[in-house]
Amino acid sequence: MADIKTSTMDNLHTQNGNFMCGVVEGFYGRPWTTEQRKDLFQKLKKWGMDSYVYAPKDDYKHRAYWRELYSVEEAEHLTGLVSAARDCGITFYYALSPGLDITYSSSKEIAALKRKLEQVSQFGCVAFALLFDDIEPEMSEADKEVFQSFAHAQVSISNDIFQHLNQPKFLLCPTQYCAARAMPNVQNSEYLNTIGAKLAPEIDIMWTGPKVISRLLTVESIEEVTEVMRRPPVIWDNLHANDYDQKRVFLGPYSGRSPDLIRRLRGVLTNPNCEYGANFVAIHTLAQWSRCNADGRRDLSLNDTVSADIKLETETEDGCVEEAPLTLSPNMYHPKRALRNAINEWLPEFRRKKSVTGLMAKPQQVLVTALVPPVLPSINTCMSLTTTTMSNASGGSGAVATSSPSTPTPQGSLQALAEVCGTVGPEGIPVQPPPSVPIMNSLVAGNKVVCLERVGVPPVEPMDCNPTPESSPERTGGMSAPVEEDVPMVESGPSLTPQNSMNILAPGEGVVDQEDEGLSHDDLALLCDLFYLPFEHGHQGLQLLQEFHWLKANAHVVTNGNRRGGTDESIDPEATEWRIRARRLDEMAGALDRLFTRLAHCQNRELVYDLYPYVWDMRGIVSLLNSYVKWLGFSKGWKEAYMSGEQEPWVFRGGLTADLQRLIPVDSSNDLFVYKAPDMPSGKMYKIRPCMPSDAASVYDVCRRTCSDGMDGSSVFVDMPNLIGDKLVGAFLALSPEFCFAVEEIGDDCFEEAISRAGQSGRSVIGGRVVGYAVAALDARQFYRRLEIAWLPEMCDKYPRPEKRADSDTLTPAEEIIEGLHNWKGDVPEVILAQHPSLIATSILNTVLDQSVAKHLVTILLAALRANGSFGCFTELSVRDKYTIEFYSKLGFVELGRGNSEDMVYFGRTY
Repeated sequence: MADIKTSTMDNLHTQNGNFMCGVVEGFYGRPWTTEQRKDLFQKLKKWGMDSYVYAPKDDYKHRAYWRELYSVEEAEHLTGLVSAARDCGITFYYALSPGLDITYSSSKEIAALKRKLEQVSQFGCVAFALLFDDIEPEMSEADKEVFQSFAHAQVSISNDIFQHLNQPKFLLCPTQYCAARAMPNVQNSEYLNTIGAKLAPEIDIMWTGPKVISRLLTVESIEEVTEVMRRPPVIWDNLHANDYDQKRVFLGPYSGRSPDLIRRLRGVLTNPNCEYGANFVAIHTLAQWSRCNADGRRDLSLNDTVSADIKLETETEDGCVEEAPLTLSPNMYHPKRALRNAINEWLPEFRRKKSVTGLMAKPQQVLVTALVPPVLPSINTCMSLTTTTMSNASGGSGAVATSSPSTPTPQGSLQALAEVCGTVGPEGIPVQPPPSVPIMNSLVAGNKVVCLERVGVPPVEPMDCNPTPESSPERTGGMSAPVEEDVPMVESGPSLTPQNSMNILAPGEGVVDQEDEGLSHDDLALLCDLFYLPFEHGHQGLQLLQEFHWLKANAHVVTNGNRRGGTDESIDPEATEWRIRARRLDEMAGALDRLFTRLAHCQNRELVYDLYPYVWDMRGIVSLLNSYVKWLGFSKGWKEAYMSGEQEPWVFRGGLTADLQRLIPVDSSNDLFVYKAPDMPSGKMYKIRPCMPSDAASVYDVCRRTCSDGMDGSSVFVDMPNLIGDKLVGAFLALSPEFCFAVEEIGDDCFEEAISRAGQSGRSVIGGRVVGYAVAALDARQFYRRLEIAWLPEMCDKYPRPEKRADSDTLTPAEEIIEGLHNWKGDVPEVILAQHPSLIATSILNTVLDQSVAKHLVTILLAALRANGSFGCFTELSVRDKYTIEFYSKLGFVELGRGNSEDMVYFGRTY
């Protein structure tokens, strides 16, 4: 064994210049298009990389229907891909995943496998791979009679295929593809030792590292697996894979792997984001890494056990990677320098004119919510728990690492569920199962992917090692391949016509001048920092977290003066510091606003479609946090009361977006963060801020336009336009102004004007059109008493009781409201006030199609109430007002009971 280790450590592959480096398209979800793959080959050639592995999990003839031969049309596309790769000097590996349902001992199955790979070899392919990842680690009864073990079965079929194809370049992905899946461990795994000893030595073995998604790859771990497998591994690197989380995309640099590893590896293949356009940084920085060495970075004679990559990426006290030294040698790798270089080359891509058609749709699969283990607050893990097992996320070869069923589940984790992909019930439990994930075909057109209907096939969850074999035609009575149907996917093609473009801007149009106001290096640096890596946020992302946390924890310093009688904040250093840091957060939000708007107007619409949903979601959450901070500084009624404090130490899916969400002090607000991104990119933004006295007329206008079952109520109250506003919102504005918020719409047509008003300080944009409001009274009992004493008498004087008419016993709608003001009784049942002490009212124009706006508006209002000790609220509605009842129901409110009149009903929720 010592001799084997010595020889492999020298890695003859590397000495001969045969270190493979490139991309494996091995994720779950929508595959890339033919055009995107050809563009990838050009980039790989330009950056000095040499390998591509075709292994899209949901391309149906790769895995689910692996026995099916390619049609003439599919063969043409696949032949074109192989040829395009060859022209660029890229080795095209065709991978097949038969492990779901293959019978290893069946001669018929082996013949089908050989026939399929022979067909692909006729397309000009000279390199192949067999993938046995994410399958049941058990053999059929027929196989048990022939093979000694699962490993022996896989070795037998792999060696047979390898010889049948005349010993081409060949890769194997084992079922135990990372240390976490090696049973009981790497050194003592019977499976891995069998693979290493029996597999033909010319076949390279893929490995993801300690985990499915490995934060670090150490020299020690690579030496261990090399010894067991009798060859240096090819790293299938899932560092940038995002197929396990619809809220995350990874734009940070290749990190956590020392270039010292290169001479100990056969190669590295990155399995990146599902969104092709989002992978520029991931692939570019890997290319830079592959050309470096770490010999000059540290004293190699030091006998330390700390990973070299930790020394290469020295962390500061706040957990951020230090900037690369200015004197760094060109052959030394530093992630920060690599990121700067990648951004410089990425920036021109956004200015390329490239059209798309169809609607925006995230390519990842929708997952069931996961429970996760405790981690440090600033570190994000990629752990997910399926319906039966706890799993490490993201493709281990595209997919999954599952721990033993005995893994303990953290107590209280149900309260930490963050279901970001479906409907959530009152207790935070998903009530709607995820939709079935379609299998797809990316080889029938150059610029689109088609969806294939899976008849009778249960949903297969990515990151699950227990998929059922019913998806194979062999196990469904010989069911033929399903009929193809077009699915609206992002694709290159003719520009959108006015009829189908909705509010999407054509390339070069809009308020931002592409040459002067287009995306800058700083914009992309911010973008990458906000969507950095699975286990760490970028520097600016951490700043956002830290600033908001500090501002929330120290908000009392800006209100103490008010309670002491109006102390001048200019001589209060604590209050001054708070205001300065609040302006700093406002500037960060402004920078994100500019990134959002500039991205929305980029000429490369394909890139916009890939990135816009993530930036849109992030901008909404940061704007929400900024609105909350503005309220803390604005509200004179704020007091240092009960705050929810630090959330439970469980990390859920969502990355920085989720970390920021958890800072909002509304514990049960998970459902308020469930919403769909817009179908089309738009530069339109919405701002939530505290109401000012000057907003009264606009708030009244929104109230009037939304009061009549969703219809414009202006015509009903033409003679008394303020009547409905006086009834529904006026008392809140007058008696409880500290809990009143307005929503402003800032559209493409007024963005430049708003930017100009905001000045050059970088603060967030203000000054749009009010399109919604949310108002509340912290203590409903006290509010009703003040209403009776200070508000209703004035209203009764303003609107005299209508006189009875002899010709009619009926009242007009306006007269009914006036009569209600004179007869008002605030007798809310005590059972409601006990659990829902606060009263709220909110409305938003039906012209606002972005469903996140209403939820963010209610979230900020509930957070303000929660910060002052309230844990529940209610609202009074008319049973005839179906529009408003539906509006509140969508925001998580439930019926609490009927009011004093048959026409009134109470709706409420806790938080």
